[in-house]
Amino acid sequence: MPANRRVGDGMSLGVILGFPPGIAEELQRWRASFGDPMATVIPAHITLVTTTPTHDWEAAREHVRKIARTQAPFMVTIAGTGSFRPVSPVVFINVEEGFGECVELHEKLQTGPLARDLPFGYHPHVTIAHDVAPESLDEAETVLKNYRATFPVVSMGLYEHDADGIWQLREELDFGTEPDDEREQLRAADAGGAAASH
Repeated sequence: MPANRRVGDGMSLGVILGFPPGIAEELQRWRASFGDPMATVIPAHITLVTTTPTHDWEAAREHVRKIARTQAPFMVTIAGTGSFRPVSPVVFINVEEGFGECVELHEKLQTGPLARDLPFGYHPHVTIAHDVAPESLDEAETVLKNYRATFPVVSMGLYEHDADGIWQLREELDFGTEPDDEREQLRAADAGGAAASH
């Protein structure tokens, strides 16, 4: 659990899919070029769970861990641009390949301790310009309309929204694997079972 926090303290978390460094840095440079001040503090990503309050960090973390263990790695292709205008001043790159996996992951994650009603339907995307001048949104939508990148996704990041309003990575969860502490417990249990069978 994060330092100085107790179960029951109000906090918020989020879950995202990160990108390979080269692609993330390229998209971050593009976002900065459109005048988006968040380009320097928010790496390129696909949100699976947006800011979600929790009063039990351990239960929420175990829920996310459990889903990561059952998820197989998959490929993502991001290509072309779209916009949430006029509802929201956002231009994004579309998720093509991997769209269905993102939706399925979101639906699994947003249950149990993370269940909540969302104001908008979930739509996987990569934000490249947000809350900037209309002409900058137009530029982002035009300049990157032919952008395309494909990469494997093998993990998801569990973040805490801290008291200063900054997202802090608390755990990067590999798909289809046990966390180290659980892996050791399973190994010990398997060894005990093997010994008992001889």
